[in-house]
Amino acid sequence: MSRLQRKAPEQQSSQEKSRPAPQPKSKSKAKPTRPPRSSQPLNRGIINAIGSFVAAVRFLSIIPVSGSFGTSEEELARSVPFFPLVGLLFGCFALPMVWGLSLIFPPAVTAVLTVLILLSFSGGLHLDGLADTADGFFSARPRERMLEIMRDSATGAMGVIALVLLLSLKIACLASLGDRFFIAVLLMPLAGRIAILLLMAMLPYARSEGGLGSLFKDSFATNQARLRAFAALLVLAGIAWAVAGPQGMIAVFAVLFITALFAFLCRQKIGGITGDTLGAACELAEVGVALVFVLQLGGGV
Repeated sequence: MSRLQRKAPEQQSSQEKSRPAPQPKSKSKAKPTRPPRSSQPLNRGIINAIGSFVAAVRFLSIIPVSGSFGTSEEELARSVPFFPLVGLLFGCFALPMVWGLSLIFPPAVTAVLTVLILLSFSGGLHLDGLADTADGFFSARPRERMLEIMRDSATGAMGVIALVLLLSLKIACLASLGDRFFIAVLLMPLAGRIAILLLMAMLPYARSEGGLGSLFKDSFATNQARLRAFAALLVLAGIAWAVAGPQGMIAVFAVLFITALFAFLCRQKIGGITGDTLGAACELAEVGVALVFVLQLGGGV
């Protein structure tokens, strides 16, 4: 093979090496679209609100809620503004049930079953608070001893008397309401949960540590608590006026008066409020609403 022939392939190969390599076609990859930054806080706020509402349902009722949503202490601490909504849901759930009962039972029996239905939603949580409060407040003991008695799970004589009187009064009122019966069933649980917010706005937490109410200690006697209570009272006033007119407004003032009077008693006895007194305020407000409708029916208002 000649020298020229051997050089030709070498030149060809050198030319191929010097030729620029073809650039691969760039594939434009679609970047994942992200939500605008402004919508992220909004989504987080919605999720927090839902979690707080679920926490309120878990805390105030025995309604089974699956999953871990609404189980953290942070969600429970933020759940206070949703207490009135839970109370309104109780009233809405109870209405069709008691309407069906009223078709087949006389008023007295319907009243007993209605109280049982409303009681079953909360599992007796607020009645337990009423009984413990009565045991402590009427024990004629010093403040610290009162708080110890209220923490005791055993129910004493004064607690039993308070339960019997309150349940009897509720049943007697509901059995006497006539055509206002269903309005009272709607407003009573709502007014009771709003009374909790009102009492929270009026007084600080009485215990130095522990207790069920300590979970909401940042919601007691603050400007935010007062604003929240005022807004809840406006909601109660609007609904009460819509369903009962002037009579509904009298019921709103009755709730406010009863809660303020009970707050004064709490300050005198223990210097503040506890989880038990919040439950007692709920029950007293409910029976106050029922009493207003009975008074007007009898011509006393």
